[in-house]
Amino acid sequence: MAEENKTLVTEFVLTGLTDLPELRIPLFLVFLVIYLTTIVGNIVLIVLVWMDSHLHIPMYILLSSLAFSDALTSSLVTPKMVVNFLTKEKIISLLECMAQFYFFGASTTTECFLLAVMAYDRYAAICNPLIYLVRMSNRLCGQLVITSNVVGFLHAMIHVGLLFRLTFCKSSRIHYFYCEILQLFKISCSDSSVNTLVVFIFSAFIQTFTFTVIIFSYTHVFSAILRIKSEKGRSKAFSTCSAHLLSVSLFYGTLFLMYVHPGSGTTKDQDIMYSLFYTIIIPLLNPFVYSLRNKEVISSLRKVIKK
Repeated sequence: MAEENKTLVTEFVLTGLTDLPELRIPLFLVFLVIYLTTIVGNIVLIVLVWMDSHLHIPMYILLSSLAFSDALTSSLVTPKMVVNFLTKEKIISLLECMAQFYFFGASTTTECFLLAVMAYDRYAAICNPLIYLVRMSNRLCGQLVITSNVVGFLHAMIHVGLLFRLTFCKSSRIHYFYCEILQLFKISCSDSSVNTLVVFIFSAFIQTFTFTVIIFSYTHVFSAILRIKSEKGRSKAFSTCSAHLLSVSLFYGTLFLMYVHPGSGTTKDQDIMYSLFYTIIIPLLNPFVYSLRNKEVISSLRKVIKK
């Protein structure tokens, strides 16, 4: 009877990044600028690839797919967080919370597989240029993008399905800036050990598999770069690949600390910093990291501006 009389929580309060009133306006302005820059940068990249027929090749199709995933990830988290800086009631319903996590989990998983496909694409282009079109055609590229999205949405569906077995009656306060799944486990009054185990198993498998593909691909890429006789060509290829690896390292590093090795002596503030990286900072950096050093993208942008 005591269990039945517990009031079930159907709405949550997102406490956000800070409780200090004097920081709300500055943080609102900072993250608003970051969000607008993120959306503009990623949308411009998508539009350029769509408009310029010279960019209708696997490398740029994958870049535009990654840009869409980044824009989606940022849009699922940042607008709600920005609005909450200006409101006293930071309420989010249970269904809205689960929907936010579902699409966020799907886009994050999709990005893992897209980064792996992009690494394989560079491996095929640099290590086997004569048979590149055989190994990575536009059709195969499209199939891999679709598969990455399908896997992403199926993976998120598993976790959201398991979330419905939990009840929430301990607290309505989520000490985070979005509906992060591990935070939901903390305030659940049901046993969430199965959910936690499933998160660990799937996260470990997905991150290990995709990161192994990336490391394998770039190991062969760097080996091929070192064999390039032209110092200018070697420097250009190395510069591009190192920028890609920096973005990949930040993305996988924060995901690993959050979901594969959670609670490893990290504080709540550290967890929030990790989340900020892969939800807000990396989607901001990616369009610039992957495009600013790319002559074809810059050339296409100049053509569009002139028109």
